[in-house]
Amino acid sequence: MTPRPGQTAMSALAGLGTATLGEVAAVRIVPGDLRALDPAQECVAGAALTVRCTPGDNLALHLSLAQARPGDILVVGYGGDLTTGPFGEIMATAARAAGITGLVIDGCVRDSAQIVESRFPVFCRGTAIPGTTKSCRGEIGTACTIGEVEIRTGDLVIADRDAIVILDPGTVGDALAKGERRAVREAEVMDRLRQGETTCQIFGFA
Repeated sequence: MTPRPGQTAMSALAGLGTATLGEVAAVRIVPGDLRALDPAQECVAGAALTVRCTPGDNLALHLSLAQARPGDILVVGYGGDLTTGPFGEIMATAARAAGITGLVIDGCVRDSAQIVESRFPVFCRGTAIPGTTKSCRGEIGTACTIGEVEIRTGDLVIADRDAIVILDPGTVGDALAKGERRAVREAEVMDRLRQGETTCQIFGFA
């Protein structure tokens, strides 16, 4: 198994953001209808802990909170259900206390204002206030699929206001090197634009 990247690498991935990584690395892009709950959400990066929940039941989420490691991002397959909110303020508080980096869920959440105020990163399909039962243990650590994208425990999740992308942990070094080179080039271009050049001049467009 590929070693889990350290916090320095995770922070560097978050610093690059999804748009840069999407240009330079072989990322898998989660469907765009999952969005940041907080419109001002900064980029976050962490290792996926996958959770399969039965729609309408959130016991598996409670169990995953107890099993997650600091730096994990919970990636929850919830079947795209929009009728219930299996994650709310109490779970967000528990997740932050456990050092969990964020939540990506193929479904809705509740207590959105409180979650945003707590600054716990959540990426979801929307909000729904009906509650859930707690009787199905679901599956933790089993690969889940959101849209057409399969996500495995240990995959790297980078998420911001633009997108959610999944990166194979074995490609981190290459992705960082290429991403950092691209970031330097883009900074140089923007500096030249501020000095009065046009994009046509810089890129040689006719």
